[in-house]
Amino acid sequence: MEINGLPLHALVVHSAVVFGPLSALAGLGYAVPRWRDRLRWPLVVAVAIAGVSVWVAYLSGEQLVEANEYGGPLAELVETHEDRAGVLRISATAFALVSFVAAWLHTRTGPIRVALAVAVAALAVLTAVTTVLVGDAGAQIAWYGTKG
Repeated sequence: MEINGLPLHALVVHSAVVFGPLSALAGLGYAVPRWRDRLRWPLVVAVAIAGVSVWVAYLSGEQLVEANEYGGPLAELVETHEDRAGVLRISATAFALVSFVAAWLHTRTGPIRVALAVAVAALAVLTAVTTVLVGDAGAQIAWYGTKG
């Protein structure tokens, strides 16, 4: 799919690259008990946007790969990017689901609340790291063959 001649993937990845780490920061902040009340809804909004962005980027990337043939060293870069994107898709989805559950069960106390906060923080870190790795692999493809 294209918008004004540009592949959808090239447009939507920017949303995933911005909202992935932004939602991760909100997730880490959510783990701090005194910030939890203030960050609950910003976390839900950011993680929802990030999750949808990651999925749209993943699916549009699949279409882009099917529409083009990549050979040689570029094919290896594309494969690395695809592999990392698969991990990001899973981590962003898990992060979103756990964040939604944490927001839903926000008033709970005790071990459930602590476990959810720890899970949100752990998945936030995983999602942030994976977003950077996927973005780096994608940038290597985009800038392949250019000299700095």
